[in-house]
Amino acid sequence: MLEGITSEAIVERGKKVVMNTYGRLPMTMVKGEGAWVWDSDGKQYLDFVTGLAVNSLGHSHPAIVRTIQEQAKEILHTSNIYWIPNQVALAERLVKHSFADKVFFCNSGAEANEAAFKLARKYAKKNFGEHKYEVVSLENSFHGRTLATLTLTGQTKYQQGFNPLPNGFSYAALNDIEDLRSKINNNTAAVFIEPIQGEGGVIPASAEFLQEARTLCDQFGALLIFDEVQCGVGRTGKLFAYEWSGVVPDIMTLAKALGGGVPIGAMLASDKVAQAFQPGDHASTFGGNPLATAVGCAVLDIMLEEGFFEGVKERSEYFRQGLENLAQKYQTGGSVRGQGFILGWPVSKLGPEIVETCLQNGLLINCVGGKILRFLPPLIVEKPVIDKALGILDDVLAEIW
Repeated sequence: MLEGITSEAIVERGKKVVMNTYGRLPMTMVKGEGAWVWDSDGKQYLDFVTGLAVNSLGHSHPAIVRTIQEQAKEILHTSNIYWIPNQVALAERLVKHSFADKVFFCNSGAEANEAAFKLARKYAKKNFGEHKYEVVSLENSFHGRTLATLTLTGQTKYQQGFNPLPNGFSYAALNDIEDLRSKINNNTAAVFIEPIQGEGGVIPASAEFLQEARTLCDQFGALLIFDEVQCGVGRTGKLFAYEWSGVVPDIMTLAKALGGGVPIGAMLASDKVAQAFQPGDHASTFGGNPLATAVGCAVLDIMLEEGFFEGVKERSEYFRQGLENLAQKYQTGGSVRGQGFILGWPVSKLGPEIVETCLQNGLLINCVGGKILRFLPPLIVEKPVIDKALGILDDVLAEIW
């Protein structure tokens, strides 16, 4: 579309016509392969952001490319007023490998969380009455940009300027069991939890906290909802993050990695809960279309191959140890946290400067909250590439720390 034009020229043209909703870095990526991307000036970068946990199988994975090409020759879109075979096939895979019995497909994580919120309220009112509509989420959480999911998000910086927000929401502190107990009552319809808070700084929920949330939801007739939009679909070294704790939710939301780069979202629920939705209660024009669900099937087939997650666990531990060695070497002020290939490295200073200098040196990473370096490399990344990333980080810290 804009071949042969420099990054600088594209950026300037973009500022004139694209809404200013992102603090964008001054670069334009035009090609990707595996863990690598190239900008329009031909510069190569090692991508440890992966579209914010979307390209979990790397860029241009041959199986995904082939699936897109083959499906595009057949049919791209019909409508959910008809049955879509690929959608059925993907739902069967998700049900087989999770706690869930039913799946609703949409196009993004925010849409999946919006659907979960609506289902929870519908279920609560149908089974308990009009009084039961309140929702508890967590401080520092992130659930999306629609008005409801923005209100679910426990960070006021994202909510500024959008008042009045919907009512019936409250927030508990992550891993504070007593605070959670104080927020849940007979009016609570659902509790939303990210097993690992991604945008909040890569902070895992403890198994004890998740178990208490399950116990409280059972006690008060509330639904436990896990938002695995960022931490699900292989990111932690298991297919779903809830598997680490053994705590089973009533509803789970997915997106990002499920489509391997193609937009898709999914809400999974037990049959008991899913029955609250009837025709007309919720819908999505593009949700579960033939292309997105064909790619979703390919993604899961790759991840469910024998040995895939064992490799993720081994290589993510190797990367984590390398980061911990650097944190100790430079006394950066915090321990590496997270699970699998969703890792956060707290630094006491210079977070954005580290990101910018890494960019200049050919490594793409991310910083959340100004002081947490976030790493979301592709799950297929190999040790020599990990060593390359660690070497760049070492050189950057030696230069500016």
